[in-house]
Amino acid sequence: QVQLAESGGGLVQAGDSLRLSCTASGRTFSGGSMAWFRQAPGKEREFVASIPRAGDTTYVADSVKGRFTISRDDAKNTVFLQMNSLKPEDTAVYYCAKAGTIYYNSEFASQDQSYAYWGQGTQVTVSS
Repeated sequence: QVQLAESGGGLVQAGDSLRLSCTASGRTFSGGSMAWFRQAPGKEREFVASIPRAGDTTYVADSVKGRFTISRDDAKNTVFLQMNSLKPEDTAVYYCAKAGTIYYNSEFASQDQSYAYWGQGTQVTVSS
């Protein structure tokens, strides 16, 4: 059993940067792909970014390409989301997720149902 806990959210102004982190506990961290999703008020949860393993290729949603970067440090059982040039439309609860397998296919890597373990979420609010 794997438990994930996000941190690093907060209230920032448009154009600012923020770094989210997610630390795993319980079962061994290594294994499947890890990802970030987000959900804004009145919206469905949407894919943000995914990474198969530390130092590997990444998959990033078109809406955040060039601004957000995902990375992971398996020695510290942690995955990160570096968010730059934040916009008001980035306001949402951000969720960390982990899959049971490694995905090198962009379609599978971006699907909600590909991930078995989820964190509680951390709020990111961007003011204009």
